Amino acid sequence: MESTTAPGGMRELLRQLDVFAGDLPDFDPGAAPDDPTTLFVEWLHTAIDAGIQEPHAMTVSTTAADGGPAARALLLKDVADGGWQFAVHNASPKGRELLGHPAAALTFHWVRLARQVRLRGPVLAEPPERSAADFLARSPGSRAEALMGRQSQPLESREELDRAAKHSAERVAREPGLVEPDWTLYTLRPTSVEFWQGDRQRKHTRLAYRREEDRWTKTLLWP
Repeated sequence: MESTTAPGGMRELLRQLDVFAGDLPDFDPGAAPDDPTTLFVEWLHTAIDAGIQEPHAMTVSTTAADGGPAARALLLKDVADGGWQFAVHNASPKGRELLGHPAAALTFHWVRLARQVRLRGPVLAEPPERSAADFLARSPGSRAEALMGRQSQPLESREELDRAAKHSAERVAREPGLVEPDWTLYTLRPTSVEFWQGDRQRKHTRLAYRREEDRWTKTLLWP
């Protein structure tokens, strides 16, 4: 095999990788429900039943302070009342970005099914009691990590992290009801939702939902 460091080596390596392998599910956009929430839940259940690892993982894209894009993977917390929920620490970069520009895009990608769902819309903070309930529902280790409150700050050494983690875990053990005040549960209420079903012949199916006042419209898009 040609070295990936040679001119064109990486390009050739990537071109040889297989895509859209395996049995792909069918998707009839003509039978899609009027509400994208219903279709999303159906697709999520399909991903779960197919044994997709972490099917609730999604890319959350926000607007950075310099106006550029910023993205990272988070876990979906709930889908309820037409909103998709996730939680962040407000002192983290993503937390500050949402406070400065309360809008986001979510992307779900289930590779084995060749399916993708993209959402865009405003993001609203839930009341403090709901954020607290979400925080307390996390594992002790996750709560201890959030209570350190230093996400993305420079780290001098792994030993420094170990000491801080030990101290935070001890706090959680002593005070099991302790809540991080900057922990915030957010709900994205999409203005657009797009469902993409891949096809081996590249005749991909794209169905876009757009919110118009109090109803959704559906439109097929070219691949």
